[in-house]
Amino acid sequence: MTAAATLRALHHDRPADRPLVLPGPWDAFSARAFEEAGFPALATPSAGIAAVLGYPDEQTPPDEMFAAVARIARAVSVPVTADVEAGYGLSAKELVARVLEAGAVGVNLEDTAPGRVPRDPREQADWLAEVREEAGPALVINARVDTYLHGSGGVAEAAERARLYVAAGADCVYPIKAPAADLPRLREAGIEGPLNFLSLPGDPSFAELGRLGATRITFGPGLLHRSLAGLGELARGLAADAGTAA
Repeated sequence: MTAAATLRALHHDRPADRPLVLPGPWDAFSARAFEEAGFPALATPSAGIAAVLGYPDEQTPPDEMFAAVARIARAVSVPVTADVEAGYGLSAKELVARVLEAGAVGVNLEDTAPGRVPRDPREQADWLAEVREEAGPALVINARVDTYLHGSGGVAEAAERARLYVAAGADCVYPIKAPAADLPRLREAGIEGPLNFLSLPGDPSFAELGRLGATRITFGPGLLHRSLAGLGELARGLAADAGTAA
């Protein structure tokens, strides 16, 4: 079985209370830590990688993003899916080639156009169909739905977009920032198949999220932020011992 087939299979035939949990590594070291903990696959967060490279979110040069994904993919033996934002303006052919060259077997593609406005859903569906045709089964496509993120719509619009994206060939849909309480409503509105949920502090347990309708759990840059909190405590302790504390 190829790595892409392994990743795709992880999305299916799961118990309702055992969604697929994909930690988001920001470098090779964190990727190895998550693999060693037993996670079967990883999902790179574009915002987390941007932060460690010194860029604001959505401003990482594509070459640097793909290089970071390649370092992560080389460091582990489990499948890696890469968040490549809206595709950096690349053609479907070039995007697929660069993702596969980096060693990733999945891709996260958002439906936000330049200027942080929602892209026309049918245009996005056409774009996803191009990516699917170019990639064939070699990439697991996670189609992000940004209507909650931009406050432009709720359950009905998110479900409409999701259905279009699945019809275009997406393996999974991702209504980012949807509250846990909306998961059953999204299912009732017609979202079938794998559904990605963004887990934030204070959200229900993974088991409960699965029972509510989530298939896959990711974290965006959240795990990096939690790690940085620990690093901050370490830095303050060192500064106190050195007599240099602010």
